[in-house]
Amino acid sequence: MKGSFMEKASLDVLLITQRQSWIWDEAVACVEQRDPASALRIFLNIEEKNSKIFFNIGCLYLNNSELDEAEKAFDRSIGKDEHLAAAFFQRGVTFYKKERFEESLLDFQQAFKQLRGNQLIDYKPLGLRYKLYACEVLHNIGLVQAQLGKWEKAQENLLTALSLRADAKFSHIDHALDAILKQKLFPLVEIRAGLLFKPNKHYVAELEKRDYLGKAKVVSSIVPADEFSGFAPLQPQVDNVPSTPKVPEVLRVFEGEPHTVLYEFYPETKEELAVLPGNIVFVLQKGADNWASVVFNEKRGLVPYNFLEPLDIVTMTSKPMQIEQLNENDDIPAPPRRAPPSRPVGTEGLKTVNAETNNIRDFSGCIVKVHFRFTIAVRIAHGQSYGIILQTISSKLKLPASALTLCYAKEGVEERVNLEESEMEAVWNSVKDNRLALWCSVTESKSVPHEKVVALYSYASSTPEDLDFEQGNIITVLSKVNDEWLEGQCNGKVGIFPSSFVKALNGDQQCE
Repeated sequence: MKGSFMEKASLDVLLITQRQSWIWDEAVACVEQRDPASALRIFLNIEEKNSKIFFNIGCLYLNNSELDEAEKAFDRSIGKDEHLAAAFFQRGVTFYKKERFEESLLDFQQAFKQLRGNQLIDYKPLGLRYKLYACEVLHNIGLVQAQLGKWEKAQENLLTALSLRADAKFSHIDHALDAILKQKLFPLVEIRAGLLFKPNKHYVAELEKRDYLGKAKVVSSIVPADEFSGFAPLQPQVDNVPSTPKVPEVLRVFEGEPHTVLYEFYPETKEELAVLPGNIVFVLQKGADNWASVVFNEKRGLVPYNFLEPLDIVTMTSKPMQIEQLNENDDIPAPPRRAPPSRPVGTEGLKTVNAETNNIRDFSGCIVKVHFRFTIAVRIAHGQSYGIILQTISSKLKLPASALTLCYAKEGVEERVNLEESEMEAVWNSVKDNRLALWCSVTESKSVPHEKVVALYSYASSTPEDLDFEQGNIITVLSKVNDEWLEGQCNGKVGIFPSSFVKALNGDQQCE
């Protein structure tokens, strides 16, 4: 009798799981057929909802801008599985859209913590065709900090995101960093609408082959643990697990020892490398003259070792993220008070002593700091003409030289003086310690008007750097990427879009 009872109980569980999987699969099919309302209704009718089903419900509410219901669904998803980073990420998006930025920041930070030092989480083995990247979580953390007025911290997180990005497809991180330097906001990274957790297809197919109400058959497969949301399928338990925490994959693949940059460093020779505070570089070799050979962003060069600090990657992995208490009266933090150390004097060590290198070292030039909407620095040889200075700054800002006006602070004159060829002798005489400050502006009379185009068709973005628009929208063209893509601005957003989707505002032909 006892055996019969246990067999019946197991059969009941299998039947419930079978029915739930079929219903779940049916709901996902409705989304794929562009019927999210039916999908939501089906999901809500499932009696035993797990964390993934609550996640799907939250995504459907979020895509429909029902933010209160989305928040509740993501709460339930996290309640079922407190390690589901994607649920924290989506609830962070929900809070951001509700303009509850403090709570949004906490959720994005929690999502980053759940990455556990990994570069990404691939949810495909769990039924969701999505990869949550650490660099994109940091991108959103930076955006929320910018909303809270913490521009310096936003910049730090975006610089870290830049160092962690996997490949060039994350160009939106570059655009975000550029926006932060101008103290402007940028688009939020979101999981694309329509992406949902699917039930295990193999398990659904296996269930369809079983006739549980007919003659008894041996079931050899095991139902996967539905509540698990880690980085890999469940594995057998083993003894003697190493006590050393795992080194983050993104750091382990690089050659050299990781270091954090403490101070901004401007190169003065071709063999030196420009770095900013917060960058992570990999030291390949340290010379006796205190110069270090490093790799940063796939470039190799020299940086003063006293500008660096060793990064304990084990501590970085295991140390929990410190979540600050937010205060609405907090001001933007002041810049670091410590002055950067002096450059090391090159002797032998890592520097190659040859005629070419000596010519570079003896090059008499100066660092020109240009104050624009943001600040840039360029290196220009002493005595260069006004035309060369203007062209150098124009190339750096990617703006036409004819649209720029330069000026400088002339000694004994209260107002800044416009830079022109007749002022160049006074300009070079004012240089101190190989440093020169200039101010740059774009005057209305010199500004180049942007072309306006009209959308022939609606365009939905497939990547974060794309620009969404509807048929009939007016788009301002900012630049031409190539023959097929343009960069433009529409409805307060900037991104790229296909040139074949638009035509000139006052013309009949497609925009070229």
